[in-house]
Amino acid sequence: MDTTEDTPAKTVDIYRDTWVRFLGYANEVGEAFRALVPVSAVWGSYAVATAYVTADAVDKGKKAAVAHGDNPGKTTRVAVAVVDTFVWQALASVIIPGFTINRVCAGSLYVLGRATKLPLPVRKWTTTAIGLSTIPFIIKPIDRSVDLLLDSSLRKVYNEEEKHK
Repeated sequence: MDTTEDTPAKTVDIYRDTWVRFLGYANEVGEAFRALVPVSAVWGSYAVATAYVTADAVDKGKKAAVAHGDNPGKTTRVAVAVVDTFVWQALASVIIPGFTINRVCAGSLYVLGRATKLPLPVRKWTTTAIGLSTIPFIIKPIDRSVDLLLDSSLRKVYNEEEKHK
């Protein structure tokens, strides 16, 4: 019995289902290493993450264009796909996590400086380790929060546009 014909093939989204997704976390890694690397390296990590966000938004726009063919409202639907993806990714992958890791690292470096007698290089490496270990714990809560934020704001605008078509 061949079961490959019974199950539909899952489409792989290169920006969400492959190693490429980790490029969206580049700025969190950059923020974790901020105490150890030049600021230009941190800004470079933001460039990588922003390129990922932009590429994902463009990809979703192309997919929306193909899905809607020559139907009326195609331009609006493509724009909604691009804007929604870009705003979601910018908030969930770059802005909020970058700020969070930055503050966790700054706070931990400050506390380590006040509460311990560890030499500065040890404090900086400890801060980096704390920042890196924080990343897995902040991803899902931030993703859910951004979903709630967009569902209660920007996506209501999109849905209102769809009702008027």
